[in-house]
Amino acid sequence: EDAQRSVLAFVRRSADGRSEVLVVCNFTPGVQRGYRLGVPAAGTWRERINTDSEHYGGSNVGCPYGAAASEPVPCHGRAQSLLLDLPPLATVFYERDR
Repeated sequence: EDAQRSVLAFVRRSADGRSEVLVVCNFTPGVQRGYRLGVPAAGTWRERINTDSEHYGGSNVGCPYGAAASEPVPCHGRAQSLLLDLPPLATVFYERDR
């Protein structure tokens, strides 16, 4: 949770632990460019659902090429993080590649 920037993020895992989904919500009406977010594991996080997609009538802000690679930059108590552009008033779901 980042109350100052009105961002909420959480991770959901499958019962067998083989799938992880990162959910990121931006509750502001503006794009938040270069938002660094800690993630639980290194790897590529692929955008699966973006409520700001032009498919839903949105502005289509999100990950270029549909994915973001983690970097070894500590953030939010995690050793790895993503650098994201958060779309306005939107929720984005990312799934970590295995």
